[in-house]
Amino acid sequence: MTTIKRDDSKQKWEETEFPLVCETCLGDNPYVRMTKEAHGKKCKICEIPFTVFAWQAGTRGRLKKVEICRTCARSKNVCQVCIYDLQYGLPVQVRDKILAEEGCKDALTAVPQSDANRSWMTAQTERDIEQGKAIQGCVPTNSAAAMKLQSMARMEPRYERNLPKMCSFFAKGECNRGSLCPFRHEMPKDRNDPLAKQNTKDRFFGTNDPVAGGMMRRQKEKAEKRRAELKARGGEGDERAVSTLYVRLTDDGSSQKRITEADFRDKFYSFGEIISVRMHADKGAFVEFSTPQATQHAIASANRSTIGGRKVFVNWARVPKRGAISAGPQPTPGVAGGGGGIR
Repeated sequence: MTTIKRDDSKQKWEETEFPLVCETCLGDNPYVRMTKEAHGKKCKICEIPFTVFAWQAGTRGRLKKVEICRTCARSKNVCQVCIYDLQYGLPVQVRDKILAEEGCKDALTAVPQSDANRSWMTAQTERDIEQGKAIQGCVPTNSAAAMKLQSMARMEPRYERNLPKMCSFFAKGECNRGSLCPFRHEMPKDRNDPLAKQNTKDRFFGTNDPVAGGMMRRQKEKAEKRRAELKARGGEGDERAVSTLYVRLTDDGSSQKRITEADFRDKFYSFGEIISVRMHADKGAFVEFSTPQATQHAIASANRSTIGGRKVFVNWARVPKRGAISAGPQPTPGVAGGGGGIR
């Protein structure tokens, strides 16, 4: 039975039956027992009391609690605990930066300072969520943004994020609990590590997030390394083919089925008119469409999918510079969708 809130200020207090969390934060144990506390604390974003859920994140994980209310999490399409994007598993700062670079609507919103304006914003957000408008700025609206986000997606569970925090007494040499201590007995590597100074609001709004900064720095280093490899292969490097993609087949030993040209055509015919399919031994194939738009749509939709039970990576093919030994498009070296150069 729903309780009646007599106080007007309590009308917007949030009551939910289940948290909005990612697979990583739930932990590796399929049987999760949660505690529920109605209006247990204030949301760190909108400062409105909400239902607090707590559970042990896996067999070796620590106790986890939700940090923000469900309304704020749905407005940004993020986990209530780690504040990571639920669709791509990326920090908000990384996702918003890619959306802004690719011409999509920015998901950054400003939280009002007064109680009345915060209540109004929460009511508007809830209404937009019911109408399906709340997360339009959190998802890609064009294939270029979707392809870039998908190439950086981290959807595999990372349960190491659930490990207990380090024991401060052990670091001082004073912990006498031994194996019964619920914290990790490890020495801190760097006292000035920026990862130890994360802030929930910064992660939610995508500002000054050290995890996002590290990911974008590594992505930039990969891009520079890729350009250097392309330049070393010939002149200023290869240019992207106009309407040809390369499909790289993975060999994990789980499927021994040989993939044929017909399998590639069945996979990609729905994205547009196919001009040709050229097999690249048993490593993959080049698929040429009639338009660049069809190629881009196929890359965004088929990358990291499966063909005949084998996982595939899809990316633009490269046209070699004049004077190169091999003729025709080549795979993109050093990226998920490429398979190195044709030897």
